[in-house]
Amino acid sequence: MTGAERRRWLRQALGLSLGAALAPARAAGPRAGTEPLRPATPLVLGLLPMGDAVESRRRWEPLLMAISSALRRPVTVFSAFQYDTLDRALQGGRIDFALLSGKMALDAVVNGPMQVVAQVRRRRDPRQVEHRALLVGRIGGSGPRTLEAVLQEPQRWHIARGDRRSVSGFIVPQSELFLPHGVDIETSFKAETVGNHQDNTLAVANGDADLATTNSTDFERFQALFPTEAARLQVLWTSLPTPPAQFVVRRALPADVQAALRELLLDYGRAPGADAERAVLRSLQAELGYEPADDSALLDAARMQRDLALRHARLAQWVSEDARQGRIARVERDYQTQLRRLGAAARE
Repeated sequence: MTGAERRRWLRQALGLSLGAALAPARAAGPRAGTEPLRPATPLVLGLLPMGDAVESRRRWEPLLMAISSALRRPVTVFSAFQYDTLDRALQGGRIDFALLSGKMALDAVVNGPMQVVAQVRRRRDPRQVEHRALLVGRIGGSGPRTLEAVLQEPQRWHIARGDRRSVSGFIVPQSELFLPHGVDIETSFKAETVGNHQDNTLAVANGDADLATTNSTDFERFQALFPTEAARLQVLWTSLPTPPAQFVVRRALPADVQAALRELLLDYGRAPGADAERAVLRSLQAELGYEPADDSALLDAARMQRDLALRHARLAQWVSEDARQGRIARVERDYQTQLRRLGAAARE
């Protein structure tokens, strides 16, 4: 059965039309002795919009319409600009599915009610991997002209960075760049601003910060949206490829709903002639679509968290060496617990 045939079968198996999913169909009224049909409960997608919430919703709308059609129920969006807000909604069971990465996805699965069903497909040729963490600065002006200037005198500069759970905004720059050079992104700089990639990059372009962490995918979008501001910026550092984001779903969702959602994600943009769907994927920074994944896809995120915590433990000041070793042992225990919950301890 082809992908398109599977999607048609799912639509038939689950029942109603897109119009019925988005708005209950009108009828002459219930027959005597029967109850009126209740509208299907909406599925809630959790998102961390990187820029304007309205623009983010517009980009997601075609895919959400396809999901609504396949599952025969409405889909609504829970947009959160703060990681804590989305995390509380996830842990409280108010989100049915979400696209998450790094620590957000790891916490939602290991400590929360979610499981992985798919992930963003990345190019297999490492020379063509497009998603990497970046450190950007201004061209000219009083900011640092080179990466060496940043690392040698971090106390001179104002950095705009992501939340501590942001892979490209915090975790990767901290673990790959700053801590190996004895610089702590949270304490070594003259000042810091915490925000999303777009706002942070704008802050550097407008002279409100000297440096910003972002990623190559969001920077490409920034260049398209703000060409004048982007022309003022230079890339000072590029990371190794970062792990892809995962689609997670609430474990308590019925199995047929989870299967239908997974099938749609995997098939989206794959059919011959599905140029409109492929354009949607490009706008969602998933040019190659989505591929199968399970909880073991979070192994890289778990390792990154362990490595970052170990670097912190080894470089931080402690009252005694025993205290340091106790922290290191606790980090390793937590990591082993994560591996067991991800079903991967036997592979480590």
